[in-house]
Amino acid sequence: MPENHVKSIALAALLLAGAVGQVHADDRGARVAPLPKYQQECAACHIAYPPGMLPAASWQHLMSTLNKHYGTDASLDEASVRELSGWLKTHAGTYKRVSEAPPEDRITKSAWFLRKHNEREVPPAVWTRASVGKASNCAACHGNAAQGSFSERDIKIPK
Repeated sequence: MPENHVKSIALAALLLAGAVGQVHADDRGARVAPLPKYQQECAACHIAYPPGMLPAASWQHLMSTLNKHYGTDASLDEASVRELSGWLKTHAGTYKRVSEAPPEDRITKSAWFLRKHNEREVPPAVWTRASVGKASNCAACHGNAAQGSFSERDIKIPK
């Protein structure tokens, strides 16, 4: 194999490896590059939840009620709302696990979340620890949550 071809393959592998840490899981476990505007706006207050965690209807409702986003005014300009809404709709969960909008459009109230975080897996006392605070604080136990990775092998429940 020519040396230039080997160097090109090596460079592509390095670039791909660097990009892998900058993606969010979509509904089928595939990786979706996060929209920079989504990271900028949403991750300013909480992790930028992977769009595959909610169905399109939930994202649409959340984006249309940003002025009262869980007790906070998270309003954005029209162009940003349009851009983010389109991206969220495109990458929303479409598989069985997220087929229904959860109560209050909360990921933590979805059937799949409650099943994964049941009392056997996560004792109720864990949620009251200062190091955890609340169920929506994914990064407390999922060390790579900010990168969109929620692998069970990476879970470390804090004391």
